Amino acid sequence: MRRDFSAFIEKVFYELNPGATFLPHWTIDLIAAHLEAVRQGKILRLIINLPPRSLKSIITSVAFPALILGHDPAAEVICASYAQDLSEKFSRDTRTIMQTPWYRELYPQTLLSPNRMAAAEFETTLHGFRKATSVGGVLTGRGAGYIVLDDPTKPEEAMSKVLRETTNHWFSHTLFSRLNNKATGRIVVVMQRLSEGDLTDHLAAMGGWTILNLAAIAQEDEEHIFHNAFGRVRIIRKQGEALHPAHESLDTLKSIQRNVGSSIFSAQWLQVPTPPEGIMVKREWFKRYKPEDLPDLFDQVVMSIDTANKATELSDYTAITIWGLRGKNIYLLHVLRRKMNYPDLKRTVKETASQFDATVVLIEDRASGTQLIQELLVDGLHSVKGIEPAGDKVMRLHAQTATIENGFVYIPEHAPWLDDYLHELTAFPNAKHDDQVDSTAQALQWLKATPEPGFLGYYRMLYAEENRKRGFTIELRTADAHIQWVNTCTGREVRIVNRTIWVNEAEAAELLRCGWKAI
Repeated sequence: MRRDFSAFIEKVFYELNPGATFLPHWTIDLIAAHLEAVRQGKILRLIINLPPRSLKSIITSVAFPALILGHDPAAEVICASYAQDLSEKFSRDTRTIMQTPWYRELYPQTLLSPNRMAAAEFETTLHGFRKATSVGGVLTGRGAGYIVLDDPTKPEEAMSKVLRETTNHWFSHTLFSRLNNKATGRIVVVMQRLSEGDLTDHLAAMGGWTILNLAAIAQEDEEHIFHNAFGRVRIIRKQGEALHPAHESLDTLKSIQRNVGSSIFSAQWLQVPTPPEGIMVKREWFKRYKPEDLPDLFDQVVMSIDTANKATELSDYTAITIWGLRGKNIYLLHVLRRKMNYPDLKRTVKETASQFDATVVLIEDRASGTQLIQELLVDGLHSVKGIEPAGDKVMRLHAQTATIENGFVYIPEHAPWLDDYLHELTAFPNAKHDDQVDSTAQALQWLKATPEPGFLGYYRMLYAEENRKRGFTIELRTADAHIQWVNTCTGREVRIVNRTIWVNEAEAAELLRCGWKAI
């Protein structure tokens, strides 16, 4: 067990829970490998995010301090939790383990000092110690080489901005300062995510942290490579898989979600905190449509593409959104989101543009998008338009929120891609991915910024009025964007402008039978 922390954890579990059943799993081995890397100085700052009831406290607050002091009886360890009584409970458990015959046989050089055996702090005969404290507690005069912070925030208090900021401030200005050596001292933070702005967010924003994020249900394909006592281990976890099916199956997790609600489940079990109504965009802002509600024809069909960062990149998603504009209303017709290599991306863009008869294809003119624009234009897709984004992602979406909030954007009542799309939009900017957000903001910005220019609209109005004076009182529209001229039953050859023409009643009757639509 000196060389196998996972086996040590199992022994600790049974010592403290003799009537329970330990379920070995690769997640325990993975966490153990990361903590061993901390003990050996290979990782100095570690955050572990994982669901409730995952043995995180037994592993990090009980077994890990015992392991540290077993290998180094002079080590100084501070352990903290959101409540002092909870922190002291973990301390008593560590002390219990270190007094067992098997532990003393395993680490004969580590002996507890009879002079200091309190739950709040106990020492070894070599003056190493484990001190228990709580968030907000006073640590004046005490420094350590290791700090373990387990559950810094009580779940019931997670939505309090004041308490979140208090915890973050205490960590940065009190707990962190207790490291004896800031260059070599080690910190482990283990917690389930609770809300945006929690300690994980706070620390991740500073940089320099290794983050082990384990969602109860995989949000994307994962690969974990680590070493245990037997050698190198490679774990492939597919999107949608339960983290530990023998402990909590997918059915069990879905039942938990129904009981605790989507918001809490998303944060604490999936490690994706987001308020239920959305952060920048709220679900209720979108209007819904049924298939029969769609206009027969659209003024424009806009295809907006957010490509992967590099043409050769396989790990990033490409998002394609299709929008139909009719008057002031904007309809989301389709979303395509997947990982594609470059040839597949290029082929998909051409096929999708043809399928939806896109009048304009918007592509961000940077990274892989620049190459795509150039090649599509060479291939004859002249509806392609390069977009130079202005501002950051948050600013770009924020500029479009009024369009959505004011009820101009329609989404289908049902679509296979809808749940994923809405989750990303409402979770932004805290969602794992933002490709659909970028595609949406790009489309809405273009539609808002490039309506029919004023002078063209003016001359179009004059053109319509002139046609009416000449007896051509009916405006018709065709679905075929490639037709430029039409011969009417009266022998007129009429130029089609923006898919529309002005005709008289006799001409209209003939064209309506051929599939034209009256506006």
